[in-house]
This record gives sequence, C-alpha cells and structure tokens, in this order.
Amino acid sequence: MAAKTSSGGDDAISEINVVPLVDIVLVVLIIFMVTAPAMIKPSVEVNLPSAASGDETQPSLLQVAVTADGRVQINNQDVTEDAARSIALGEFERNPEVQAIIAADREVDYGAVIQVLDWIKSAGIKNFAVTTDRPVL
Repeated sequence: MAAKTSSGGDDAISEINVVPLVDIVLVVLIIFMVTAPAMIKPSVEVNLPSAASGDETQPSLLQVAVTADGRVQINNQDVTEDAARSIALGEFERNPEVQAIIAADREVDYGAVIQVLDWIKSAGIKNFAVTTDRPVL
C-alpha cells in the first residue's frame, strides 16, 4: 500500500493507478475469448454428420472442407486439385507433423472425400481428423 506524506498539498502524484489498466486488459481478454471460436471454425456452410464418440482435436493450419455441391475449400478458399496439393505441400514443409482436418457435408459422395484425402496425402501429410457434430441428447 502506498503511504501518504503530510509534507504539503502541492506535490505531484507519482503513483500509477493499475486498477483501470487491469480492467481494460480483462475486457479485451474476454472479447478475444468470445470471438476466438468463430475464427477457428471454417465459415463455409457444411452439414456435418453426427457422431457420439468424437474427440476434440487441436486447431490446424490445414482446414479442408468439401461442400454439398462438391466444391473443395482449404482455409476458406476454393481450390483445384493442383492448388490443394500445393497448399498441403507448403504446410507439410513448414511442419511435417501438420494435421489436416476434413469437414465434409453429409450429402457428399464418399468417393469425393477419399479423392480429396488422396490429394492431401500425396503431399506427405499423414495425420488426418474428420469433423463431426455431436448429436443433441
């Protein structure tokens, strides 16, 4: 605690009040905590299948989505086969342990998902996770 001296009333206050600073930092922290999940999940609308036994995965720099109309997106950008391989190869070169997280619409043909997995795997990526929704009980 700070002690007040009785030497006079004209002295400048030399202490820093930390309480307002802590309040502002906590508000900014709460804002980041609320908005962070929206930045992680792909923004493309994918009707995911549900699975009761799904586990949580770590966020990945390689988010792959296959939409109901067959479009393939990596990190929210439409890609072709060559572009998908190129992006996957770049991520693999940066981190050989990178995990590709696949989000495929439940209406997508199984063969289309396997084809996209093959594109990613041809770049050397060996770790995959499939995104599902948990069923509402």
